[in-house]
Amino acid sequence: MCDAARRYAVYEDLFDLPNNVVGEIIGGVLETHPRPSPRHAQASTTLGGSIVMPFGYGQGGPGGWRILFEPELHLDRDIMVPDMAGWRLERMASLPKTAYFECVPDWVCEVISPSTGTMDRAMKMPLYAHYGVQYLWLVDPDLRTLEAYQLQASTSGNKWLLLATLKDDMNVSLPPFDAINFDLSLLWE
Repeated sequence: MCDAARRYAVYEDLFDLPNNVVGEIIGGVLETHPRPSPRHAQASTTLGGSIVMPFGYGQGGPGGWRILFEPELHLDRDIMVPDMAGWRLERMASLPKTAYFECVPDWVCEVISPSTGTMDRAMKMPLYAHYGVQYLWLVDPDLRTLEAYQLQASTSGNKWLLLATLKDDMNVSLPPFDAINFDLSLLWE
Protein backbone atom coordinates (compact mmCIF):
# COMPACT_ATOMS: atom_id res chain seq x y z
CA MET A 1 0.00 0.00 0.00
CA CYS A 2 1.38 3.40 -0.95
CA ASP A 3 1.60 6.26 1.49
CA ALA A 4 -0.20 9.40 0.43
CA ALA A 5 2.01 12.03 -1.15
CA ARG A 6 3.53 14.30 1.44
CA ARG A 7 2.05 17.80 1.51
CA TYR A 8 4.54 20.55 2.19
CA ALA A 9 3.40 23.13 4.70
CA VAL A 10 3.01 26.67 3.40
CA TYR A 11 3.04 30.09 5.07
CA GLU A 12 -0.76 30.25 5.21
CA ASP A 13 -0.77 27.16 7.48
CA LEU A 14 0.59 29.39 10.25
CA PHE A 15 -2.39 31.77 10.13
CA ASP A 16 -4.87 29.46 11.86
CA LEU A 17 -2.67 28.50 14.80
CA PRO A 18 -3.90 29.54 18.26
CA ASN A 19 -2.21 32.56 19.87
CA ASN A 20 -0.56 30.41 22.55
CA VAL A 21 1.35 28.37 19.95
CA VAL A 22 4.48 29.22 17.95
CA GLY A 23 4.54 27.74 14.46
CA GLU A 24 7.53 27.20 12.19
CA ILE A 25 7.96 25.39 8.87
CA ILE A 26 11.13 23.32 8.86
CA GLY A 27 11.94 21.06 5.94
CA GLY A 28 8.41 21.51 4.64
CA VAL A 29 6.82 20.32 7.90
CA LEU A 30 4.68 22.49 10.18
CA GLU A 31 6.25 22.36 13.65
CA THR A 32 4.43 23.84 16.65
CA HIS A 33 5.31 24.37 20.28
CA PRO A 34 3.80 26.27 23.19
CA ARG A 35 4.74 29.85 24.05
CA PRO A 36 7.87 30.08 26.22
CA SER A 37 7.85 29.44 29.96
CA PRO A 38 8.60 32.23 32.45
CA ARG A 39 12.21 30.99 32.92
CA HIS A 40 12.68 30.97 29.16
CA ALA A 41 11.27 34.50 28.91
CA GLN A 42 13.50 35.67 31.78
CA ALA A 43 16.66 34.35 30.11
CA SER A 44 15.72 35.78 26.71
CA THR A 45 14.74 39.20 28.04
CA THR A 46 17.82 39.56 30.24
CA LEU A 47 20.18 38.45 27.47
CA GLY A 48 18.55 40.91 25.11
CA GLY A 49 18.89 43.66 27.70
CA SER A 50 22.58 42.87 28.05
CA ILE A 51 23.36 43.22 24.34
CA VAL A 52 20.74 45.52 22.78
CA MET A 53 21.91 48.79 24.34
CA PRO A 54 25.65 48.36 23.62
CA PHE A 55 25.25 46.79 20.18
CA GLY A 56 21.88 48.04 18.97
CA TYR A 57 22.25 51.62 20.21
CA GLY A 58 25.97 52.05 20.90
CA GLN A 59 25.44 52.83 24.60
CA GLY A 60 28.34 51.22 26.45
CA GLY A 61 29.43 49.35 23.33
CA PRO A 62 30.27 49.72 19.65
CA GLY A 63 26.74 49.70 18.17
CA GLY A 64 26.39 48.59 14.57
CA TRP A 65 23.74 45.90 15.04
CA ARG A 66 19.98 45.43 14.69
CA ILE A 67 18.89 42.90 17.34
CA LEU A 68 15.30 41.67 17.43
CA PHE A 69 13.19 39.31 19.51
CA GLU A 70 11.36 36.47 17.74
CA PRO A 71 11.79 37.66 14.15
CA GLU A 72 10.06 35.51 11.57
CA LEU A 73 12.71 34.32 9.11
CA HIS A 74 11.69 33.21 5.61
CA LEU A 75 14.71 31.40 4.21
CA ASP A 76 13.79 29.56 1.03
CA ARG A 77 10.93 27.24 2.06
CA ASP A 78 11.84 27.27 5.74
CA ILE A 79 10.10 29.62 8.17
CA MET A 80 11.84 29.85 11.52
CA VAL A 81 11.30 32.03 14.58
CA PRO A 82 14.48 32.19 16.66
CA ASP A 83 14.23 33.67 20.13
CA MET A 84 16.58 36.46 19.05
CA ALA A 85 18.48 37.37 15.92
CA GLY A 86 20.92 40.09 14.99
CA TRP A 87 22.05 41.66 11.75
CA ARG A 88 25.04 43.92 11.26
CA LEU A 89 23.70 47.28 10.10
CA GLU A 90 25.79 47.18 6.93
CA ARG A 91 23.80 44.06 5.93
CA MET A 92 20.36 45.31 7.02
CA ALA A 93 20.31 49.09 7.35
CA SER A 94 16.51 49.30 7.35
CA LEU A 95 13.68 47.00 8.30
CA PRO A 96 11.84 45.15 5.54
CA LYS A 97 8.34 46.26 4.57
CA THR A 98 7.06 42.68 5.01
CA ALA A 99 6.04 41.02 8.29
CA TYR A 100 9.07 38.74 7.98
CA PHE A 101 12.78 38.78 7.19
CA GLU A 102 14.41 37.22 4.14
CA CYS A 103 17.91 38.46 5.00
CA VAL A 104 19.91 35.77 6.82
CA PRO A 105 20.90 36.97 10.31
CA ASP A 106 24.54 37.26 11.33
CA TRP A 107 23.71 35.92 14.82
CA VAL A 108 20.89 33.76 16.18
CA CYS A 109 20.09 32.82 19.75
CA GLU A 110 17.77 29.99 20.73
CA VAL A 111 16.67 29.65 24.35
CA ILE A 112 16.26 25.92 24.89
CA SER A 113 13.15 24.62 26.61
CA PRO A 114 11.95 21.03 27.07
CA SER A 115 9.45 21.46 24.21
CA THR A 116 11.98 22.97 21.75
CA GLY A 117 15.38 21.47 22.61
CA THR A 118 15.36 18.66 20.06
CA MET A 119 14.03 20.90 17.29
CA ASP A 120 16.53 23.69 18.09
CA ARG A 121 19.51 21.33 18.05
CA ALA A 122 18.64 18.63 15.51
CA MET A 123 16.60 20.62 13.00
CA LYS A 124 17.30 24.34 13.27
CA MET A 125 21.05 24.29 13.99
CA PRO A 126 21.85 22.51 10.70
CA LEU A 127 19.54 24.88 8.81
CA TYR A 128 21.16 27.96 10.33
CA ALA A 129 24.53 26.57 9.20
CA HIS A 130 23.14 25.79 5.74
CA TYR A 131 21.85 29.34 5.30
CA GLY A 132 25.11 30.89 6.53
CA VAL A 133 24.28 32.34 9.96
CA GLN A 134 27.75 33.22 11.29
CA TYR A 135 27.14 32.88 15.04
CA LEU A 136 24.72 30.80 17.11
CA TRP A 137 24.13 30.91 20.84
CA LEU A 138 22.12 28.27 22.69
CA VAL A 139 20.92 29.25 26.16
CA ASP A 140 19.51 26.58 28.47
CA PRO A 141 17.81 28.02 31.59
CA ASP A 142 17.34 24.55 33.12
CA LEU A 143 21.04 23.64 32.81
CA ARG A 144 22.08 27.30 33.31
CA THR A 145 24.39 27.18 30.29
CA LEU A 146 25.25 29.25 27.25
CA GLU A 147 26.88 27.53 24.27
CA ALA A 148 28.46 29.78 21.63
CA TYR A 149 29.17 28.54 18.10
CA GLN A 150 30.84 30.06 15.05
CA LEU A 151 30.23 28.87 11.50
CA GLN A 152 33.13 27.17 9.77
CA ALA A 153 33.05 26.67 6.02
CA SER A 154 34.58 23.46 4.71
CA THR A 155 34.62 21.49 1.50
CA SER A 156 31.94 19.21 2.95
CA GLY A 157 29.66 22.14 3.88
CA ASN A 158 29.17 24.57 6.72
CA LYS A 159 29.73 23.22 10.22
CA TRP A 160 29.47 24.67 13.71
CA LEU A 161 32.61 25.16 15.80
CA LEU A 162 31.89 25.28 19.54
CA LEU A 163 33.68 28.36 20.91
CA ALA A 164 32.70 27.98 24.56
CA THR A 165 30.21 26.51 26.99
CA LEU A 166 29.61 28.79 29.93
CA LYS A 167 27.61 27.90 33.03
CA ASP A 168 26.03 29.34 36.15
CA ASP A 169 27.65 32.70 36.97
CA MET A 170 30.58 32.76 34.53
CA ASN A 171 31.56 35.96 32.74
CA VAL A 172 30.18 36.25 29.19
CA SER A 173 32.35 37.89 26.53
CA LEU A 174 31.80 35.91 23.35
CA PRO A 175 31.79 36.61 19.62
CA PRO A 176 30.17 38.44 18.03
CA PHE A 177 29.48 40.47 21.19
CA ASP A 178 32.89 40.15 22.83
CA ALA A 179 33.35 43.94 23.06
CA ILE A 180 31.39 43.77 26.33
CA ASN A 181 31.01 41.33 29.18
CA PHE A 182 28.23 40.47 31.58
CA ASP A 183 27.48 37.95 34.33
CA LEU A 184 25.65 34.88 33.02
CA SER A 185 23.80 34.51 36.33
CA LEU A 186 21.68 37.54 35.35
CA LEU A 187 19.81 35.22 32.96
CA TRP A 188 18.66 32.83 35.66
CA GLU A 189 15.78 33.37 38.03
